[in-house]
Amino acid sequence: MPVKKAHPEAGAPHGDAAAVEAGIGNGATDDSDLTERESRWNYALVGSGLGVWDHNYRLDRRYYSPTWKTIRGMAPEEEADGDYEAWLQLVHPDDRDFVVHAIDRQNAGDPNYQVFEYRERHKNGHWVWIECRGACVEWDENGVPTRIIGTDTDITARKQAEETLSRLSRRLDLALEISRIGVFEADIEHDSVEWDDRLIAIYGLQGASRQIAGDAWAKSLHPDDRERVLGLADRSVESGRDFQQEYRIIRGDGAERVIRARSAFFVDGNGHRKLIGANWDVTEEVALRNELQRAKDLAEARNRELEATKESIEHLALHDYLTGLPNRRYLDKMLDERAAECRAKDLALAILHIDLDRFKQINDTLGHRAGDAMLQHAASVLRNSVRAVDFVARIGGDEFVILCIVDPASKKIAGLAERVIRELRKPVRYEGHDCRFGASIGIAIDSGAKLDAKQMLLDADIALYRAKGLGRNRFEFFSASARRDIISAKHLADEILIGLERNEFVPFYQLQFDARTLDVAGVETLARWQHPVHGLLTPDRFLDIAEDLDVVSTIDALILERAIADRKVWLKDGLPIPKISVNVSARRLADPDLGKKLRALKIEPGTFSFELLESISLDDCDEAVAANLKKLRKLGIDIQIDDFGTGHASIVSLLRLSPKTLKIDRELIRMLPQSAEQRKLVGSIIDIGRSLNILVIAEGVETTEHIRILEELDCDTLQGYALARPMPAMQIPSFIRSGSWRHGQIAARALQAQLRRALPSRAAK
Repeated sequence: MPVKKAHPEAGAPHGDAAAVEAGIGNGATDDSDLTERESRWNYALVGSGLGVWDHNYRLDRRYYSPTWKTIRGMAPEEEADGDYEAWLQLVHPDDRDFVVHAIDRQNAGDPNYQVFEYRERHKNGHWVWIECRGACVEWDENGVPTRIIGTDTDITARKQAEETLSRLSRRLDLALEISRIGVFEADIEHDSVEWDDRLIAIYGLQGASRQIAGDAWAKSLHPDDRERVLGLADRSVESGRDFQQEYRIIRGDGAERVIRARSAFFVDGNGHRKLIGANWDVTEEVALRNELQRAKDLAEARNRELEATKESIEHLALHDYLTGLPNRRYLDKMLDERAAECRAKDLALAILHIDLDRFKQINDTLGHRAGDAMLQHAASVLRNSVRAVDFVARIGGDEFVILCIVDPASKKIAGLAERVIRELRKPVRYEGHDCRFGASIGIAIDSGAKLDAKQMLLDADIALYRAKGLGRNRFEFFSASARRDIISAKHLADEILIGLERNEFVPFYQLQFDARTLDVAGVETLARWQHPVHGLLTPDRFLDIAEDLDVVSTIDALILERAIADRKVWLKDGLPIPKISVNVSARRLADPDLGKKLRALKIEPGTFSFELLESISLDDCDEAVAANLKKLRKLGIDIQIDDFGTGHASIVSLLRLSPKTLKIDRELIRMLPQSAEQRKLVGSIIDIGRSLNILVIAEGVETTEHIRILEELDCDTLQGYALARPMPAMQIPSFIRSGSWRHGQIAARALQAQLRRALPSRAAK
């Protein structure tokens, strides 16, 4: 402790100060005893860490012990600066005013300031907390203190500990406040309980003292929880185990809350067994937990529903809704799996591609419900015909596939195919009708490391195509030759499509002649394919594949447009052709836009006629066909029946359609010279046409004899090689102008006349 401002000078310690620090007074008579005492007290002072200071204002002496100096970072032998103002600057700014006041009060002998604390800067720069104790030991005659002796103690460590403890206490208190945790301490032996304010507030006991009655807690328990919780608490006390529980209470204000409690036993310093615990209100947490649990339960229920829905969706995605069989997507998956199994186990994979025969007729005549019933029946037959390990799928329409894994040398696949065909041919009763259909089956079998299931499926399809082509209701195994035929057909199909893009399909024309005068009566337009490699191809080379490609209507439309253009050229050349006929396919005749397309061509009425194949089935044509036939008449386009006599048109259909012309098929014309029956039949057809006011054209007129007979039968028009072969449009004018068909017929008829005249004389000879 530095001197007051009134005593600024510092001096060396005097014997009386040393004696004070040693704890002895004046008047000691035994030097050795004095030395021993001084040593003892010096050791005690040094050991206690007390720094002694002595301010003797009367003698103007100040003393600071080595310990006092060490507290401030000074060396024991270092001289202390007694300047009060300089020392005051070492005091912490926040403590400076207080220290000045405390020293004044201490010098005045105020007992309230005998001990005070402050911070002083250490020589190394940090702050040191010092506890200063001082007391006045001498006064002058006026009662003014003239000597004050005291000690300074370094309490920095204690202050830091207190600060740490205070900080922890504040944190704990804040944590308890934030978490709304109330704390209690119970003395088990004395049956007393002390609650803190938060716990009192939690239980709604505002205004109650901290010393809570022992039964207050039990009374607050919810009646439905009381027995359970008290039992747990009693067992906890008996066993000494920690108590941890969640329960409901009825607060002092009547509100129901949920409390979570935890407590632990301990023994205090006096050996008393106590219980300390914490309670906190978890009503909202429990409500949230319950809500979350409900949400979880609901989510789990929904997840179960979603899982079931997912399984249902997956099943629907992989199965046919009508028959319940796996679908094409499932088949693709199984093809890979079964192929891998065969490759791994050196087995053979057999694929049977099944197509129902006559299914369309049942669907069309009895309706789709009947068709669905037949598909379900077929699915049942297939399931019952195979082994449990075999795979059956419906891949679309009336097509099914069976996958079988067999030994490479097995002959059982043919037996399976025969059994399926036999079972499917049996009649099925449906709403009073016996429905009969069959099946064609294509089979592909392969094994080995290079087994390709996807290619096998294509091969089975090729075999199926062959089975249907050979008469249906049979099975065929795939062969390399069948693949070559399919590849060839595919190549031709590609060429047809390219040919359409390149306008390689062109019209040829075969003239038609009046049977009596041999004048040109018309011309039939025929489609030809000007193939870049194979030359000119007739329809028998490409028509079937064109029908499969569904481009016959396109070819018909192109030929019609070219025929219209060629007619204009002939008119400019002075050759008016009386009538031009063009073929029309069944598919084009059913086109709902046919009328609009024909109007766009601006065909001159009465100049064109459409030839309808008798095989189109004119007896039961649908509404679209009937509507288009009416539109043709409105546009001035005549209707011809082609190939009459070899199809299935009836007299009734002729009456209903009222065609302008019918054409007798060449097969009926061919045997006219040799067959009287054929002549009668053709004559009857001509008579029917005349009775119905329908012109009759005979095609396939190959000889002069044909011409003669048909003229005698009173046929209207002739068409055939005997008069003119099909030719391109550019040859028509020169051919007509030459009249070569007339010259040939005149010469032929003259020769026939000579032969007839010569016959009697030869007979006479």
